Amino acid sequence: MQTSDSIVIIPTYNERENIESIIRAVFNLEKVFHILVIEDGSPDGTAEIVKDLQKEFPERLFMMERRGKLGLGTAYITGFKWALKHDYEYVFEMDADFSHNPSDLPRLYKACYEDGADVAIGSRYVSGVNVVNWPMGRVLMSYFASKYVRTITGIPVHDTTAGFKCYRRQVLETIDLDAIRFKGYAFQIEMKFTAFKYGFHITEVPVIFINRELGTSKMDSSIFGEAVFGVIKLKLSSLFCKYPQKK
Repeated sequence: MQTSDSIVIIPTYNERENIESIIRAVFNLEKVFHILVIEDGSPDGTAEIVKDLQKEFPERLFMMERRGKLGLGTAYITGFKWALKHDYEYVFEMDADFSHNPSDLPRLYKACYEDGADVAIGSRYVSGVNVVNWPMGRVLMSYFASKYVRTITGIPVHDTTAGFKCYRRQVLETIDLDAIRFKGYAFQIEMKFTAFKYGFHITEVPVIFINRELGTSKMDSSIFGEAVFGVIKLKLSSLFCKYPQKK
């Protein structure tokens, strides 16, 4: 049996064009990672592809199927709980569409395992603007959204909306996962903010974000509305919360 201290959580909805390639890319890395797919009832047959691959990788590839598109945040929370139950020490978030390069997973792992970070973020903006094939309007919206979040919350992070991350187990054990309120992409902001408030060490690892080539983006305008107004609520509610500091 191949063992690993690391699990990569990949939420999927209609990713049949990408899912096999992304799984094989992760499993071809020198460092051994396991994968947990959170599958939200894709009508395009994504789950069937994963099930076929599980026959080839029975000890490394896992899947949880849900009955519909329940939101990115709930997918990751479900995955975090599964990872903690199965004793993984390092838990990763990664998209299925190759916007996050699997080759960067060992760099995020090193930032936590060797360099002492509690949360390692694959950052598009820590060393300039490293985004490929996005329309300029979307690049600007994403970049200034991160600036806005940093200004409101005080998080010392350049890419506050990044979804490519590694958590140490202790971070996920400390945060009350059931109290995380955001379901969409603002979930990424809330998790970083909460980890920061608890005193965990967050570091950014520069990566190049490449817009998907296959499949359809799940982004829409409501995502940005949730982030803009949600960040204000997040900051205000934090004024009345106690965050015991990491020892």
